[in-house]
Formats: sequence, C-alpha cells, structure tokens
Amino acid sequence: MRFMMVLICLGFAATSRAQSLPDAPRPSATLLPASNPAPDSGTSSAPAGNNGPTAPALSSDQAQAPTPKPRPNDPVDANGNPIPLERREPQRILGFMPNFRTVSGGSLPHPPGWKYNFTVATHQAFDYSSFIFLGLTSLTAEAFNEHPDLGKGIEGMGQYTWRGFLDKTDNTYLSAGFLPTVFREDTRYFALGAGHPIVIRSLYVISQEAVARTYHGTKTPNIAGLLGKAVTQYVSRYYYPPSVGTFDALAEKFGYSVMRDVAFSSVREFYPDVAAHYVRKHREKAARRAAQRSSQPASP
Repeated sequence: MRFMMVLICLGFAATSRAQSLPDAPRPSATLLPASNPAPDSGTSSAPAGNNGPTAPALSSDQAQAPTPKPRPNDPVDANGNPIPLERREPQRILGFMPNFRTVSGGSLPHPPGWKYNFTVATHQAFDYSSFIFLGLTSLTAEAFNEHPDLGKGIEGMGQYTWRGFLDKTDNTYLSAGFLPTVFREDTRYFALGAGHPIVIRSLYVISQEAVARTYHGTKTPNIAGLLGKAVTQYVSRYYYPPSVGTFDALAEKFGYSVMRDVAFSSVREFYPDVAAHYVRKHREKAARRAAQRSSQPASP
C-alpha cells in the first residue's frame, strides 16, 4: 500500500514534465557511458556536388544505405552503431528518478570493479531524488501508522525518516557496492530491450532478482543482491522497535524490498519504449510545423 501511494504521488509530479528521453548530465565520469541518452543520430548528408564528371549511378543491388554515425554522447553497441531509442536507458526516468545502475540493451557496459561499484552506490544513495522518495515513504508510513511505537505527527515523521534513510543507505551500499565487490558480481540491470515479446521481457524482469552476472559476463545467482536485502533487514532489528524485529515482520519487509525492485525494474525495462514513442511524436509534430511555416508565402 505504501509503495502504491508513492507511485501515485510520483505520477502526479511527473505529469508536468515533457515525455522525452532526458539528456541529464552524468553523475560521474566513471558511470556507464551507455546510460547517457541522446537524440537519434541522423545520417550524414551527401557532399556537395562539383563541376567534374558525374559518377555513374549505382544499381539497386549496388546501392547501400550509409550507416549512421553516432554523435559523441550516443550510446553504441558492440559494433559501434548507435543504439535505437527504444533500447536506450536514460540516467533519470521522467527526468528525476535515478537510473544509474541500468545498462541499455546491446550496449557496452562500463567494466565493474570496487571503485566503480562504490561510486555508483554513492550516487544512488545520496541522489536528491532518493530523499524525495524517502520523504514520501515516511509520510505515507506515518499516515497509515505502520509502526505505532514510532508515534504520530512531526515526531513520528522524524522517527520514520531516519530509520528509512538507514534502510535505504545500508541496502544500497551492501547490494551495489560491498557485496558485489566481495562476490565479484555485476548486479546492474541489463535491459533486454525492444524486439522481444512483452511476456518474455516481463519474465526476464522477474528473473533478474535471482540472476546476476559475474565480472566476466557469465550468469550467476544474485547472491549479493539478495544477501544485501537480508542483511539490511537483520541490521534493522537494532534500530526498530521490538515488534518490528520478529521473523515475520522482517520477512515481510524483505518481500516488500524484492517487490519494490521488481516494480522499478519493470519501469526500467519498458520506459524506453514509451519515451521513444513520445519523442518521435514530438519530432513529427515539429517537422510538420516547420513544413507548414516553410510553405507559407513570405509577408510583404
């Protein structure tokens, strides 16, 4: 219930923003180059003609479409070609939700390592949007009186907030920084991307809670991600009331954490499709307006 209320609040906050792939600055130079979204690369225009002899026209079999050249900030695939809009992961979903730990479909990811892991974890934990989400979750938890021992009103809000901050920070550093370094696991989300059936992509999203990659790219159980959540819940016994430290309560919080990650991974998987649709509609509308302006006679 709390997570649903937060999603509703985020949806209202996002309605005032344009639906486009955000071109936000990278949080760090060490972050994933392929996560930086950019507009579609256009094909290079043909060179201007000259007064020399005209080259013979190529037949349809000989003619080949030029390969688009990626712009400097365009994410590229293993062959150096620009990744389509439908497969590009922005660093911020809807312009403010952090998406630093997602790899665009088909891109060349930044190699993992302890320095990279902790850099990304720090950006994820202390990003401004994380505090917005923390405030919303604390507010809804206080409103629904989830833990009566923590109180109500301003004092209760403070009790929920600092505990929620510890939960979020502990889980981020354990699941994205420390444990992936120890187990040499890459716990980033590798988007499957457009071109696959929706059912397959949905099942893939769920499976990624249990599957990670090694530093060499092979599949492995997601020990770091799941163990990080479990350790976070165990540690929370020391700063939550005793009623929240029971096995049933900790298991419920663990399940909520897993479901929250599945929900966010679903957004990460399908957001590029929606964003690309609106980006193209906006560009088509702009092109029509430009064509109408150019067709209008000049004013005397």
